[in-house]
Order: sequence, then C-alpha cells, then structure tokens
Amino acid sequence: MQQQNGIDHGKAFDWGRASADYAKYRDIYPPAFFQPLLDLGLCGAGQEVLDLGTGTGALPRALAVHGARFTGTDLSPEQIAQARSLSAEQGLDITYQVCPAEELDFPSGAFDAATACQCFWYFDRARLLPKLHEMLKPGGRLCLLNLMWTPKNSEIARRSEALVLRYNPHWTGRGYRPRPRLETLRVSRWGRPQFSLERRFSFRLDVPFSRESWHGRIRACRGIGASSLPEEEIAAWERDHLAYLQTVPEIFEIPHHAMIWILRRNANR
Repeated sequence: MQQQNGIDHGKAFDWGRASADYAKYRDIYPPAFFQPLLDLGLCGAGQEVLDLGTGTGALPRALAVHGARFTGTDLSPEQIAQARSLSAEQGLDITYQVCPAEELDFPSGAFDAATACQCFWYFDRARLLPKLHEMLKPGGRLCLLNLMWTPKNSEIARRSEALVLRYNPHWTGRGYRPRPRLETLRVSRWGRPQFSLERRFSFRLDVPFSRESWHGRIRACRGIGASSLPEEEIAAWERDHLAYLQTVPEIFEIPHHAMIWILRRNANR
C-alpha cells in the first residue's frame, strides 16, 4: 500500500486493488483532451515518449496511433498487467515496465518527451525531475495532463462525492475547483530548475456516462476501490451509490476541467 503526505491525510491506498475497474471504467479521455499535444507536434511519428504513472496505459493507447513509440511505466504490477492486455487487444506495440518513476534508469537523451496524466502529484519531484532532465533530449518536453470532474457544476458528482466521504472521510480527492492561475504557478515552481513552463491549456470537457460507467468510475477512484476500506464497507457504499443512481437519468454528462502544462527541458540545471 502507498502512503503520501497530504494525500488522503496519509491513509494508505493501492491502485492495484482497483485495476480491473480502472481498466474498464477510467479510460474516459475524449480525443479533444489530447489534441493540444498533437497540435504542438508532440507524441507524433518517430518520437520516443516516456509515459509516467501509466496505469492501464490510457494515454499511450490513445496516442500510439499517431506514430510515437511509447514506454509506459508504473509501480503497480496489476496496472501494468491490464495495460499490456488492453494494448494487445488493440494490436498496439507499447513497451511497459513495472517501476516507480523515481527509480527509472534509461540512457541519457533516450526520449523526446515525457508525459504524466492524472498522476504527477504522487511523485517525489526532487528525485524524479533530475532523472527526467537526464533522460530527455535537449529541448525535450515534459507534458503534465489533468482531467477532473467539477462538483460545483454537477449535482451527480456532488452526491457521489458525499457518498464516498460517508465511508472514507480521509479521501482528499473531492471538491475540486478549477484554479488555472494558481495551478499553473504551482507547476512552474515544481519544474525548477530543470524545466521551464512553455505553454498551458485550460478548457472544459463534458464527458458522457451511463449509470453503470459512472458507478464504475467512482468505484475505481482512490477513495473507494484503491483505498484500504474493508470489503464489507465497499459493498455498503456500492448499495448506497447504486440506489442513488436509480434517481438520475440513464445517460448523462459530467462536466470536467482539463489542464495541460508543457514544460521544456532547460539546457542547464
């Protein structure tokens, strides 16, 4: 089980526990989410790209068709097993490796770009960023992507969060409010001195769900499926959440806020 200061108030979690649901329900990213990378010429033909915290490989599986050669890494063997299975089903040749991001050891200048989707806050940046600086080619980019539902704009999201908190009050993944300037300032500070912020994108995406897929999406979150909750409490949450979802339309959209930051590798540290 993993523990990080400030995340879920130090309560342990393990994405491996949620891998099956993660593979089925968390690949929610529409093409528009990744389009800014492609518009900048990133993750295209002939490029070598390192995907950090790849999980079930959602990002490389979405972008490999554009010609880049991806290497996806994650510390969870269960997540990597799902990534390999899903990639094989799609006929994609993507390399995966089980390894914490901070312990990666690739040759100097091995990659044109590195990506991290929904995961960068989990890493020990003091250890990781110097390694990324070394593994990226001169002028290489570090691309950080984030897609979060906005409970302020969705009663369904608010009610779902409230039910998660009833069973797991330690969960800190609730109540997201877009603050693009503050988040961008934080990312810019994170990158120093190895990287400089080059571009940022901030936009809304309305993601469609069915009752089943939204229930699965929430079950696969850190507050439920990846948490250290006992199975009987997870089962009780499921009953409550499914009962609530019977009161909403079968198909609906959940507003999400997308943020993408492109950081350029500095020539000197």
